[in-house]
This record gives sequence, C-alpha cells and structure tokens, in this order.
Amino acid sequence: MDLRIRNPRAAAFSLVLAVLGGTVLVLGLLTDDALPPPPQTEALAWENVPAPSPSAKPARSAGKGLRRSAPARLEISAIGVSTPVTAIGLRRDGTLDVPPLRSDAPAGWYQGSPTPGEPGPAIIVGHVDTARDGPAVFFRLRELTAGDVVVVLRSDRTTARFTVTKVASYLKKAFPGDEVYGPTPTPSLRLITCGGSFDRARGSYRSNIVVFARAIP
Repeated sequence: MDLRIRNPRAAAFSLVLAVLGGTVLVLGLLTDDALPPPPQTEALAWENVPAPSPSAKPARSAGKGLRRSAPARLEISAIGVSTPVTAIGLRRDGTLDVPPLRSDAPAGWYQGSPTPGEPGPAIIVGHVDTARDGPAVFFRLRELTAGDVVVVLRSDRTTARFTVTKVASYLKKAFPGDEVYGPTPTPSLRLITCGGSFDRARGSYRSNIVVFARAIP
C-alpha cells in the first residue's frame, strides 16, 4: 500500500483542519459551563433556591418605614430594568417559587417577606435567562454596583427607593439564608437571580446572585 503524500497543498490543508478541529474541541470544553441550558432541562433552571419556611418568615422589624403595600413595578435604570412585579410564594419543599420561565416574565415578590418600604428585607426574584428565549428580566443584575438606585412603585401609589450596598454570588449549596432573609431594623431589599457556572447535567446554575440594598431616606 502506497502511503506517500502526492499533493503537498492538500496535505497542508488537512493539517490546518486537524488543528482547528482540536482547537474548537478545547474551546468547547472550556466554555461548556457558560452555555445556556438545553431545552429539555429548561424547567430546572431555578432549581432549589432556598427560602424561609412558612413557619420562619422574615421578621418585620419595628423600625420606621412605609405601610404594607404590595410592589407593582420595579425600575433599575442602571441596567435597563423596568418590569411589573407579581406575588409568589413557596413550593411544597420550602424552596422559593418563581414567575413563569419566559424571557418576558415579570419579577416576583415573595409575599412572605415585607413589602418594599416596610422595615425588614423585601425579597424580589427574577430569571437570568431561558434556553428558548435568551436573556430574561434579571440578566444584567450582576452588573449592579454599590450606589446604584432601585425604585419600587407600590400598589398604593407610593414609591420606595433603595441604594445598592453589595452584590454577591453564592453557591446554592452554601446559600446564606440568615444574611439574605434575616430581619433588618430599617427597610431593605434583596434582589435574587441565578448565576455562576451552569450545571448541564442538572439543568441549573450552580450559584445565586444576590443584590443587597437599603432604603433611601
């Protein structure tokens, strides 16, 4: 059998293709965690976000603040967010429920927490993205920085304003429930979404992004 290369140009081209193929394979392995969830696992994208149990709701402190009134709209100009807010509760397993998994879904206020403007931490969550539709309401939440302003329009037509104090990422298996949901002496706000690397086997992100904010007097 004659294995000699008869066409040097063809041989060189084959070598280039082989190198490119290897490079693409390596890049695929390096960036696999950053890929969005495959469609068949999309429903798991918000899997097991910890929340207080119904018997251990976030305490409402006795400090000064607004009367209780459900949030109607959330505005964060720094990242281009302007969304209605819907009320959500807990799942049977005690984890936080979420709005429908769509890119146009609104943010969700956990109705077991104080309303924005009341003393204590108001909890609002939103999706980061979906496999089918791409970026969702809190896609840019991780871009917020200390000093950014968050505005919540309430059902009684009053407004609660907050300033961001911290943005943090926590592994879901090490979520600091006491820090996020624990009582505060003044009105505060927690914005939560998914983040970090993506676990394709489970169809969910490994971490949560949490924005901490305090009321602007």
